[in-house]
Amino acid sequence: MSGAGTSWARRGANCVVREGLEVKLCPGPAGDETFILCRSAERREKERAIHQRVAERLEAGLKELAASCGAHPVTVAQAERRVGRLLEKYSRAARLFRVEVNTAEGGATVLTWTRHEVWNEWAQLSEGCYLLRSNVADWSAEELWKAYIQLTEAEAAFRIQKSDLALRPVWHQREDRVKAHILVCFLGYVLWKTLGKMCQAAGLGDCPRKVFDELSQLRMVDVILPTKQGVEIRRRCVERPDLHQAILLQRLGMRPPESLPIRGL
Repeated sequence: MSGAGTSWARRGANCVVREGLEVKLCPGPAGDETFILCRSAERREKERAIHQRVAERLEAGLKELAASCGAHPVTVAQAERRVGRLLEKYSRAARLFRVEVNTAEGGATVLTWTRHEVWNEWAQLSEGCYLLRSNVADWSAEELWKAYIQLTEAEAAFRIQKSDLALRPVWHQREDRVKAHILVCFLGYVLWKTLGKMCQAAGLGDCPRKVFDELSQLRMVDVILPTKQGVEIRRRCVERPDLHQAILLQRLGMRPPESLPIRGL
């Protein structure tokens, strides 16, 4: 397998799709499949931080378990079950350690562990890498990667429709009401994507969820003013944004209205 992987790597050339992301086309050995090796700098940093955090927690758990074995007599079988549960809890770092449970002189159970340096080196080399597989043989690595990203964007769109826009469940019974509900949710998704493009243009990332959550904290207040004639003057006012909200609105080129009409008046 390693020899085949080496030959594939030699047949492909690195292609920089965008800053921090490289892809390499690796034709399959039988010629009916294509593999795309992707290396992401952003993903590498994220996975490295996760691996480091999980490894530290696993090692802290092993130290606590070793101290517990010394303080309270346990059998080797009991200690091994505890080790198994600990490794299952921190499965991402389980292969980084070699754990041994033995019986010392006097019958005490001793827990020892060492770092698996070979696996540790492999984890560092593979961080930020992922492999895509396709039966399309005449596309470039960049085209295949973009097609994959379009698939993930479609899946994300379904998640947004169900969660943020509450498309599901549909409680309507009549067909026209169901279609109207879906149309409203679709228009809401269009607005969602429009806000995402605005955020991207303003340097706020390409996901509007955080901006939406921040601006959703703006409140409206109904002000009611009685007059001598017995007529009430009603005015619905929008509260003044705080500093963070004002910065977001300025970056997006938006300005909230000072007041809104009250329905029925």
